[in-house]
Amino acid sequence: MKPNILLVNYDDLGYGDLECYGSKVNRTPFIDALAKEGIIFTDFYSASPVCSPSRAALMTGCYPKRIGFSSFDGKSVLRPGDRFGLNPEETTIADILKEAGYATCAIGKWHCGDQPEFLPLNHGFDHYYGLPYSNDMGRQRRKRMGSMEELDRIFPPLPLMEDNEVIQEQPDQRGLIERYVEESIRFIRNNKDKPFFLYFAPLQVHLPLYAPERFVRESKNGNFGACVECVDWAVGTMVHELKKLGLYENTLIIITSDNGSLADRGASNGPLRGRKATTWEGGMRVPFIMHWKGVIKEGRVCRRIASNIDILPTLARLTGAEPDQTRVIDGVDMTPLLFENSSGEYMRDTLVYYHLDNLEAIRVGKWKLHFRKGDQEINDLYDLEADIGEMNNVYNEYPDIVKELNRIADQYRKDLGDKALNMEGLNIRPAGCVENPKKLTEYNPDYPYIIAIYDTEESG
Repeated sequence: MKPNILLVNYDDLGYGDLECYGSKVNRTPFIDALAKEGIIFTDFYSASPVCSPSRAALMTGCYPKRIGFSSFDGKSVLRPGDRFGLNPEETTIADILKEAGYATCAIGKWHCGDQPEFLPLNHGFDHYYGLPYSNDMGRQRRKRMGSMEELDRIFPPLPLMEDNEVIQEQPDQRGLIERYVEESIRFIRNNKDKPFFLYFAPLQVHLPLYAPERFVRESKNGNFGACVECVDWAVGTMVHELKKLGLYENTLIIITSDNGSLADRGASNGPLRGRKATTWEGGMRVPFIMHWKGVIKEGRVCRRIASNIDILPTLARLTGAEPDQTRVIDGVDMTPLLFENSSGEYMRDTLVYYHLDNLEAIRVGKWKLHFRKGDQEINDLYDLEADIGEMNNVYNEYPDIVKELNRIADQYRKDLGDKALNMEGLNIRPAGCVENPKKLTEYNPDYPYIIAIYDTEESG
């Protein structure tokens, strides 16, 4: 019997923000219970330190550079009305699962393009309900950014969408998590008699930090802790529903994050160096939990390298779905890590760290070699088994390791490119692009918005 799949993708959740990953200030009992009953990964990575590239990578099983999603006219993420988006010719997790007989639903943040060609219903999802991009891309007070008229041009009213239509502008963000859970429960109930794939991508814990009043009142870690804990509550509510319907033991539940945290305002990347938007470990190493009651042995910890690009081939293997064999992907099947008696061999021991179009670092086994940070070239080598915080640079002590990692990095540069070295890449594909993009909303001073302008100046 094919498993149902619930994939929860936090926004900007750091490596140290869940209790089961060491947090002493955020309470996450429902997620911790899944970790205890399942497998928890210590060396799991998003494919990018920022959201649009990471989310497209998760959906397609490809490094962002492979699919033209590493930069957008020089920007690191998509903005409202951008001409770029996830190319409809790419094959997503939802595409292959739908072909395999699954009902598919995306709830929450999309951020892979807001033009009609790029929205979830054109990428294998039967239903969509959520925000097409980040929750700080609506009408919001901001420091250091000019007039309100200029802000409205860049960030018009935040659209809440159902399928391909905007159903509300400037929604109250504190209540969206409840609306997302309600929509999720409805989807689960409507599809209880067939396999389903639910991609749940809440706005939390991206800035601005909004959570229901109950969680703000009970939090030991301010608004940030409230945001972490309200998503934990959402997971607990969906787990309760699965148990009520008798679906819990045939549902694979995955918990992860699109990139590391900003490491401020209560957020934490634990022992890791760096933060979101960097290729230090804190920017890309994230929590990852897989739970399948009675199938994945409980209480396991995996210390192998894995990435969100590996989710697509893994789900294909577990469900009998067929990936598109005509297009190169970068993900590998993780099932050998999940089952002690698996007959397959796990194939990943290397990960490349791109930011924008530049290859900034590579990891092979326990070794991580840094080439640059932004416009600055660096020569840093770290033993991540002994030095998870990347504090002791041993570049000069291991010339043979440096040489070998450079050799492997050059293979990736030839394949995927490296703008810093003027290398195009032999096997990259274009992002989707439209000629005359339009924003989904436009500010109307006569419209009775429930929240005319968000009152916090937080963004990021």
